[in-house]
Amino acid sequence: MQVKFRSAALAASFAVAAALASGAALAQVDVSNAWVRGTVPTQTASGAFMVLHAHENAKLLGVSSPMAAAELHEMKMEGNVMRMRQVKSLDLPRMQNVELKPGGYHVMLMDLKGQLKAGDTVPLTLKIEQGGKVFEQKVTAEVRGMVPAAASGAQAGHGEHKH
Repeated sequence: MQVKFRSAALAASFAVAAALASGAALAQVDVSNAWVRGTVPTQTASGAFMVLHAHENAKLLGVSSPMAAAELHEMKMEGNVMRMRQVKSLDLPRMQNVELKPGGYHVMLMDLKGQLKAGDTVPLTLKIEQGGKVFEQKVTAEVRGMVPAAASGAQAGHGEHKH
């Protein structure tokens, strides 16, 4: 009888370990330095930025927030003009940092429900595909003060961009 109990306990331990391992495999995208640019009272858009690091190949499929409509965007130079466009997804190569930053890939927050003030936080939910499965990852981004126009270069006026 004792042998059966040990076998059952061992089998249960393996099952728990396997479940934890499979769950951990899905959550292997680290998010660091998540922040959102602050806004003035009448501003209706801003950008969210962060560094993503996938332990296995993954894809960022989208972002949502209760504070605004959210889309993945890319800014890049085309000739002498900086252009911004929505992207459907963003590849997250295995063991490489992918930086969402001003002037590059970022999360565009539109139709803001209120002013974003330095020190506030903005909840974001990342929709990530990895290993053939899609999962959501919660992120809390800190609102940072507005960057002076001289320091932000092409990003000046980004909050006034119309789609």
